Amino acid sequence: MHDKEAIKHKFQVLKPLLDERSRRWWAACEAEVLGWGGIAVVSQATGISRTTIAAGLREYRQPTERSQAVAVPRTRQAGGGRKPLTQQDPHLLRDLESLVDPVTRGDPQSPLRWTCKSTYKLASELDGMGHQVGARTVAHLLRKMHYSLQANRKTHEGGDHPDRDAQFRHINDQTKAFQVRHQPVVSVDTKKKELVGDFKNAGREWQPKGTPEAVRVYDFLDPQLGKAVPYGVYDVTTNTGWVTVGMDHDTAEFAVETVRHWWQQMGMRTYPGATELLIIADGGGSNGSRLRRWKTQLQQLADETQLRILVCHLPPGTSKWNQIEHRLFAYITQNWRGRPLTSHAVIVNLIGIVSLIVLRTL
Repeated sequence: MHDKEAIKHKFQVLKPLLDERSRRWWAACEAEVLGWGGIAVVSQATGISRTTIAAGLREYRQPTERSQAVAVPRTRQAGGGRKPLTQQDPHLLRDLESLVDPVTRGDPQSPLRWTCKSTYKLASELDGMGHQVGARTVAHLLRKMHYSLQANRKTHEGGDHPDRDAQFRHINDQTKAFQVRHQPVVSVDTKKKELVGDFKNAGREWQPKGTPEAVRVYDFLDPQLGKAVPYGVYDVTTNTGWVTVGMDHDTAEFAVETVRHWWQQMGMRTYPGATELLIIADGGGSNGSRLRRWKTQLQQLADETQLRILVCHLPPGTSKWNQIEHRLFAYITQNWRGRPLTSHAVIVNLIGIVSLIVLRTL
């Protein structure tokens, strides 16, 4: 980016002093200094076409061309040269915009209405409308019209209930009150279920060149290996977590059993004098606010541990604010990206490494 801005500034200063050939050679020299990709950078910074810059490279590298340029300087007359395609075809931009316009979506009969509008398909459609244009020129015109390739962005969160902020404030107040009394506060949730086996896993990792790890083409459940259901308990105060990996279903019994294991293995040692437990959870799934089995199982846990258990559910549509999502689960996903989860043992080992990552990062 720094090189592009510097070249753009130099070109704006020198442009009035350069004729056609010197401008072409100057751009070629700048591209050669930048090395690989220099032609593209100079073209984007100055607006000079890549073809012109490439021609300048060929010319000034030949001694004969240099001597002829010094002996017989030639400058194109004002208004000479090939006219821009938009001047030769005044309806080109209008027809191109009709194909990509986000409101009209072009002609209802156009085959591009419900297909991917790549530059090659746009060029083909324009050719059918009587315009002689290539895919590269279409890309250049789209940039000139301030279009760019963009993905969908999740911004619409739906309706905003008037009591949602009050519910968040209540959860925050309860968390602080428990922490002041040195009582445990945990965030619980189920991570995305994963197929166990040599299946493709999103992401990349370093491998010897040309030897990617082979995985299955189709993601069909392997009856023998099954799937993995990670359920996590994240201690908000101590920044530690516990994850139990199930093998079949995500049930309320499984969720509460995970909380029980966390309390027996970690919670009792961290909070030896605890009499209360605050659980922060989403409103759905195995720990849903309307799930009776979740409540009865928690009551059994409370009877066993003699803990007063308080549950705070996040408002609907706000699961991304659950702390376990970005304090624990995010690091698990990063740790096993690009690695096939070939067995439950592999999954457990990869999750076990995350404890060190979380403690060192946060």
